[in-house]
Amino acid sequence: MMRTRFPLIIALNAAGVALFMSWFIPVNHGIWSVVDTTIFRFFNHGISAGNLTYAGFLAVINNRAFDGCALLAMGCLMLSFWLKADTAGRRRIVGIGLVMLLSAVLVNQLAQHLIPVTRSSPSLSVPGAHRVSDVISFKTKDGSRDSFPGDHGMMLLIFAAFMWRYFGQKAFTIALAIFVIFAFPRVMIGAHWFTDIAVGSLTSVLIGVPWILLTPLSDKIVALFERNLPSLRVLKAPKK
Repeated sequence: MMRTRFPLIIALNAAGVALFMSWFIPVNHGIWSVVDTTIFRFFNHGISAGNLTYAGFLAVINNRAFDGCALLAMGCLMLSFWLKADTAGRRRIVGIGLVMLLSAVLVNQLAQHLIPVTRSSPSLSVPGAHRVSDVISFKTKDGSRDSFPGDHGMMLLIFAAFMWRYFGQKAFTIALAIFVIFAFPRVMIGAHWFTDIAVGSLTSVLIGVPWILLTPLSDKIVALFERNLPSLRVLKAPKK
């Protein structure tokens, strides 16, 4: 069981606070504003009725079905460990998954209510911005009235943190790749500013998640689920 690692928790919390303040304190967010605007305009200038291929690509990778692919990718990574585990190990992995889900909901709700920021996505707030939904007919996520912090990126980062804590460095690296592939399409289409994820999501994770993963809390709740999960046949590893 993980011992409470107070020095590391405080260091990560301090890093999260420093990251947020570097964005929140400067007038108009300082250099972060330049980064945000540059990235948004880089991806946004090609959206037009005359470039349906590009607009269609952005629409596809920001469709709800593509979000389902993110869940599938995360599920496959966990499944790779589940298939190699014995019955007890499978019960533990299910418990880890449930704790991860609960942690994601908790951290997301706290971040949404406690971070004193409300701002619209660049597609809705930058003068002259092009919107994919103006040139593509099917539904896609290309705008938000409250885009900070990025909840989609936050969930993926929490998944990556759990992969590191329970499955090691290789799983963490793969989870980070999943994060980049499935979080940054929101930035490309203009549904989020870059800092909604790089500052908002990361700050939330740096402050909230260490108190779950670097204390006995997550291990205790995983163990609780292990003891109380029903005995399902699907959890039983095949006999060798």
